[in-house]
Amino acid sequence: MPIFSNNALLRGADNVLRQSHRLFTSSNIVTSASRPALTQFRDILNTQITNIKDAGTYKMERIITSSQSTEISVEGTHKRILNFCANNYLGLANNPEVVNYSKDLLDKYGAGLSSVRFICGTQSIHKELEKKIAQFHGREDAILYASCFDANAGIFEAILTPDDAVFSDELNHASIIDGIRLCKAQKQRYKHRDMDDLEKQLQSSSARLKLIVTDGVFSMDGNIAPLPKIIDLAGKYDALVFIDECHATGFFGATGRGTEEYYNLLGRVDIINSTLGKALGGAAGGYTTGPKELIKLLRQKSRPYLFSNSLPPPVVATGIKVLEMLMDSDQLSQRVQSNTKRFRDAMNKAGFIIAGENHPICPVMLGDARLASIFADQLLSRGIYVIGFSYPVVPKGKARIRVQISAAHTTDDIDHAVAAFIDVGKSLKVIKD
Repeated sequence: MPIFSNNALLRGADNVLRQSHRLFTSSNIVTSASRPALTQFRDILNTQITNIKDAGTYKMERIITSSQSTEISVEGTHKRILNFCANNYLGLANNPEVVNYSKDLLDKYGAGLSSVRFICGTQSIHKELEKKIAQFHGREDAILYASCFDANAGIFEAILTPDDAVFSDELNHASIIDGIRLCKAQKQRYKHRDMDDLEKQLQSSSARLKLIVTDGVFSMDGNIAPLPKIIDLAGKYDALVFIDECHATGFFGATGRGTEEYYNLLGRVDIINSTLGKALGGAAGGYTTGPKELIKLLRQKSRPYLFSNSLPPPVVATGIKVLEMLMDSDQLSQRVQSNTKRFRDAMNKAGFIIAGENHPICPVMLGDARLASIFADQLLSRGIYVIGFSYPVVPKGKARIRVQISAAHTTDDIDHAVAAFIDVGKSLKVIKD
């Protein structure tokens, strides 16, 4: 029997509407005229917004009206658009098998936990996913976070003291930079992928613990950390190695085990942080995996873990199913690698400057921020969804269109995108006729 009748619910809804109307009458709304500080605040913000627009770096959010896929619908257009800028590297964001499994666990475990992990927010599926993550990476244990941003924000403060030192690549992701800011360790920043500079800093340090921190793949440039040399230096100077694998896990390396596998160095990195929100289903969530003692300590001290709600069951389900698929077959990771080669080869042949290495992140370098924005808009009119990246996301004068290749792209999709780039490139005089 229902707790409330339909009539009671309708009367309740009417009461809520009447109360809302009374709360938000014009006499109750605070205006700028009555608050000089608010007027000043608005003026300051509007000046900054105007400056961003004048610089050509204002970022508009296009609205997708379909599921995330290689072919999407975009508000304001009347045709299907090929998506070439999602982190959906394996094409699993709307995979039917993944979606159906997520629905099953939604029915069984509910929409969410309404709690953090240590109170009443740990379900059996959370432990199952952590076990699969550790198994996938060949590590002892793993811990889940709401995002890899949270994982990076929560690790350095928990494990490093003023007696320790952290050595970070200057182009590491913003989440790593913010996480390191929170800790009290001695902070050193070495030049991007410059092993001579890193060695000088390691050599001069007398810290208790030395932690080298790097992205595995740098997301704006598509280039790869020189992991063999980093590991050699770590051995020489008795340091630990931390790597962020957000743009590598699941699809980079022969079987998708990331930068370690790319260099045939599986098991050599001490701590791996990565995400469930890119190749591994595209939903949300991040994690740390490594020594069991590290994971135990993070469960006790890591603030984003302790004070954030548990991952919702449907998101956990996505991670479980995708990891099962990857441990069963390397077909998808092989597919994204072959697609990447096809796109890079064709674009280089056409005369474009493509940054990075043999990675699905393929930055088409344009230099000028306004040109990158115009180029992206013209590609959209030709059915290709990409975004122009400019300062402050990338350095001034280094604007680009970051193309991202997926295993779900067909060869026809790749060829169509290249043809559109050539067409726009010639019209904007980026490449020669």
